[in-house]
Amino acid sequence: MSVWRNLGERTVYENRWATVNMADVELPDGRHLDHTVIRLRPVAVATVVNEADEALLLWRHRFITDAWGYELPSGGTGEGEDPATAAAREFEEETGWRPGPMRLLLAVDPMPGISTSHHRVYWSDTAEQVREIPEDHFESQRREWVPLARVPEMIARAEIRSANAVAALLMLHQQRCVRA
Repeated sequence: MSVWRNLGERTVYENRWATVNMADVELPDGRHLDHTVIRLRPVAVATVVNEADEALLLWRHRFITDAWGYELPSGGTGEGEDPATAAAREFEEETGWRPGPMRLLLAVDPMPGISTSHHRVYWSDTAEQVREIPEDHFESQRREWVPLARVPEMIARAEIRSANAVAALLMLHQQRCVRA
């Protein structure tokens, strides 16, 4: 089996959110190359699907890509924090809705060739609105209940661009289709 081997890393930048390292990688043929590695803490992601098969999404602008799109509430998991608890916390802070019991939907590594950004996506089928304006209202321009039936066309039109949202919403859409 041919594998790339990480022979060691040196840190080139670090803050509380990310560490950027340069790795000395040995390729299967023996050659070496410097490879950038971005180490991030785990991400907890959440959504709620209501009785009408609608998912609560955020509409927001991302300055890095200069693009608008629908996303799922998400954030970093604190040291030793249960990812399901982190997902529920982020959901409430960003939407103003407190989700019911969270269930793991999927785990995804959006960019495994360069980053350790491990995302765990949770969902619930119940939620209670606990505030009209979310605690983190600045995170999105609006919050919207979107029918799962619209998800494939929204992805095709690049209205949903975030990898964790695309994967999770397609999975929830597929489950809805199987149920129907």
